[in-house]
Amino acid sequence: MSLNRRRFLSAAAVAGLASQLPLSWSLFAAGPVQPKISLAQWSLHRQLRSGQLKVLDFAVKTQRDFQLDAVEYVNQFFADKAQDQLFLRQLKQRADDSGVRSLLIMVDAEGDLAAVDAKQRLQAVENHYKWVEAAAFLGCHAIRVSIADHAKTDALQMQQAAVSGLQQLAAFAAPFGINIIVENHMGHSMDANWLATVLQQAGNVGSLPDFGNFSGDKYQGMQLLLPYAKGVSAKSYAFDDSGAERSIDYQRMWQLIQNAGYQGYIGIEYEGPNADEDAGIRATRDLLLAVASHAGR
Repeated sequence: MSLNRRRFLSAAAVAGLASQLPLSWSLFAAGPVQPKISLAQWSLHRQLRSGQLKVLDFAVKTQRDFQLDAVEYVNQFFADKAQDQLFLRQLKQRADDSGVRSLLIMVDAEGDLAAVDAKQRLQAVENHYKWVEAAAFLGCHAIRVSIADHAKTDALQMQQAAVSGLQQLAAFAAPFGINIIVENHMGHSMDANWLATVLQQAGNVGSLPDFGNFSGDKYQGMQLLLPYAKGVSAKSYAFDDSGAERSIDYQRMWQLIQNAGYQGYIGIEYEGPNADEDAGIRATRDLLLAVASHAGR
């Protein structure tokens, strides 16, 4: 199928969504506003874990099946490949050949950068070095890290430790042209006030605010984290008959993003119970396109 044909079908899908939406959504037809949309690898975790989809084919599928031009990798799916130059060259080549940009690597299971114990924290910092180098090789602009995910330690102690750990890692990453960005993920990091304070004190670290991972009000949380954003994660779970996300007001999220002046990529992260991941990704893509098009009119 030609690229123009795929673009036509994508636009037609958005227009079709608009025709089914409630009256307040009636102008959500394809329009001049085209947000930059990427795909987070986690959206396809079932296919990747089952072997139905190979990691090396992720970028190919992203362009072929979803007509998206940027990807966000998750290190869980190639945890032992951070220093495998042959694998990384192949991964980069597949993306380049598909016209797909590699944006970032989401890094998990490398220790807690907010560990109160200084030796544990330093070990976590050093564990991330190889992913900084891998991200630079792939042409990414950042790695996403998690802090205080499983924390039972005092929030203030971990806040102070997080600032130290993040600053150390950011200093290592800077010569590689790699940003360190923190997602509201689990534990203390789900508290937007806690995380915003960490980012403000760290000074040289960004955020990857996720629509769905807040312990408090998600819209207030987004507002607090967006000033630091070097990426945005559009979480989705389930959709109603009109195409709207059932638990997240995408119109409101889009307005917050625009008000913050953020102009980077918005990454689809479908995490719904529906086993048809492709359908969930397309539904999220079409909703983002519809919301953006309406806002641009």
